[in-house]
Amino acid sequence: MSTTTPLVKRPGSLSAARLPKWFPWVAAVGSIAVGCAIGLGAGLSSHVQWGLLAALVFVLGTYAIATKVEGRRQAKDRVATSIVWVSFILAVIPLASLVYETVKRGVKVLDPYFLTHSMGFVTSYQPGGGIYHAILGTLEQVGLATLISVPIGLLTAIYLVEYGRGKLAKAVTFFVDVMTGIPSIVAGLFILSFWILILGFGYSGFAGSMALSILMIPVVVRSTEEMLKLVPNELREASLALGVPKWRTILKVVLPTSIGGITTGVMLAVARIAGETAPVLLLVFGNPLINSNPFDGPQASLPLYIYDQYAKSGGSQAAYDRAWAAALVLIAFIMILNLVARGIARWKAPKTGR
Repeated sequence: MSTTTPLVKRPGSLSAARLPKWFPWVAAVGSIAVGCAIGLGAGLSSHVQWGLLAALVFVLGTYAIATKVEGRRQAKDRVATSIVWVSFILAVIPLASLVYETVKRGVKVLDPYFLTHSMGFVTSYQPGGGIYHAILGTLEQVGLATLISVPIGLLTAIYLVEYGRGKLAKAVTFFVDVMTGIPSIVAGLFILSFWILILGFGYSGFAGSMALSILMIPVVVRSTEEMLKLVPNELREASLALGVPKWRTILKVVLPTSIGGITTGVMLAVARIAGETAPVLLLVFGNPLINSNPFDGPQASLPLYIYDQYAKSGGSQAAYDRAWAAALVLIAFIMILNLVARGIARWKAPKTGR
């Protein structure tokens, strides 16, 4: 006869004690209280230091309590989750603070008059004036830079993904990577030396657009390239198997499939250049009057307007208020562009069924 040893059931981790669902919230409130108490006791005047202390107490306290109740393995999982949440909050707080401060200070002079008038003959020390000339200049300069950059960047990305092989493709990829890291001041100096000093053209919005396009092209190339790589090869092969030429496959299959991501990448590139100040300062030169012709004469822009109001204010509160209002308009401009991009991406996205 053979005897069978009975199996002994070991308690698994699923049957161990668990902390209640409300524990993270209670731990967060307690950590904030402890962090504030430590900050006050240590004489720390910065609320940022209090917040960092509270975050540290939250992570360490979560680990200690979870280890005692749930075991070390579950405690490590909770610590990882806590670090993710703490990192997210630490990243959001400066952004929220920036937006709040900009809205708080920018709404003081933001009205229809401010949006529809230029500085004209108003000096930086005086109240009044507006940003109509700066809005017009920014729209024209960013629009021209987009018209230059998007076709070049899109065609370059198509070449790298669909046709690029050998040394030429490697060289193009290398120079795109180099252009990605070019400082904006270098792009401005290049256009200044070539367009203005060598060819003899004057300061204009178009000169600033060319410098901005240098900064925009690599962003468009990289984002479009990644989107085109996400298109399944099966779609290309199915189209080619039906006898469709490759160029038509790219035009009718590949691009429509990735149009949402491409549009988002273009909008990110526009956001990248909309706030650049150095190229505009060197090439557009600034103009307090309205100049609607970007090809002739100095022109204003929102980043340059903000810089001028701060640099030439002489401590004037009116100039500071105009600078904050212009910054708020610039943020709103970028936000509107992103909303438009999302709308276009959803509209152009291929329908996969109901």
